[in-house]
Parts: sequence; structure tokens; C-alpha cells
Amino acid sequence: MIQKVCSLFMLLLVLNSCSTNADDRIDNPNLVNVSFRLNLDLDFPEYNNLNFPGNSYSTYNSGINGVVVYNINNNQFTAFELSDPNHPLGECSTLRVQGVIAKCDCDDGNSYNILTGELTNGSGQYTMKPYRVSKNGNTLEVYN
Repeated sequence: MIQKVCSLFMLLLVLNSCSTNADDRIDNPNLVNVSFRLNLDLDFPEYNNLNFPGNSYSTYNSGINGVVVYNINNNQFTAFELSDPNHPLGECSTLRVQGVIAKCDCDDGNSYNILTGELTNGSGQYTMKPYRVSKNGNTLEVYN
């Protein structure tokens, strides 16, 4: 009987110690949270590539080190921070977009898929920091 009570107590202790907060699982100590809103009017020539699936737009004037926006199918878009999530902020931690890959300038060769944010080469435990994207008419709003 005592063994069952102890087992139940240990099970409850373990379950109670598990976090259900998603922020605890994805909190990245290398990237700070910045608040911003970026409006992209798809009628402007600068953002014209975003009118076609498979294309992206990068800017280094928003977010921490920049933001890349990718058009999946004209209804779905992704947006990610252009800082390597597996490096502290520094001179080499800014990602440069080449096609659908964002590459780090640091010596470890980290690269990420801008469609999913996943690490495609190199090492690290974090994926790219995602931002929210909403489309209203011909305007995309990217924000955190």
C-alpha cells in the first residue's frame, strides 16, 4: 500500500513539474523579443516578388537583424528573423538569403530553410525565430 502511495506521489510530482507554457520550450537566450510592425504594400515594385508563390523579400531594417518574408501560395506567408538563432548576436550572426536558404556568416556554416525555419546545415538546437504575417487585401503586415 505504501509503495502505491509513493508511486502515485512521484507520478504527480513529475507531471506537476512539466511545463505547459510554449514559451518555456522555445525561449531562445540568443534572441531578444522586439516589437515591430512592417507593412508591405504588394502594389509597390519593391515588394512585387511577393505576388508570386515561391518568392521572398528580405529587409534588414526590421526585427533584430532583419526579416525575410516568403510567399507559400498567395494565401499563406512565412516570416522569420534574419539572426542566427544558434549564435549570440554579433558581427557574423546576420543571415543572408540565397534562394530558400538563409546562411550564417559564422564559421560553423549554419543555414536554415526560410519556408520552415528549420536548420538545414550546421549545428544548434534552435530554429529561426518566426514572426506573424497577416494579409489584408494587397498589404502584408509582419509583426511580433
